[in-house]
Amino acid sequence: MIRMGLLLLVVPIMVLLGVYFWELGNIRECLFDGGHWDYVEGVCRDTPQPFVSWLQRYPLLVNGGMLLTIIGLILCLAGFYVKRR
Repeated sequence: MIRMGLLLLVVPIMVLLGVYFWELGNIRECLFDGGHWDYVEGVCRDTPQPFVSWLQRYPLLVNGGMLLTIIGLILCLAGFYVKRR
């Protein structure tokens, strides 16, 4: 139970960070080239674009990842609480 909990505690966070930094790399590349990042379409534009938060663009990924992390935390706590046979 502890192993599954640790897996669910760590993997969703790593996936969220991976996707976030992948997009951040694209945004930085666009800004260094003098463009403006279109957060909704995920492309570089010539005109300024409004900011759209990551939670608004990927609600299932963010909320699902946090839910799996909480489930992993609960499994870890339950694993430490239950005596081994």
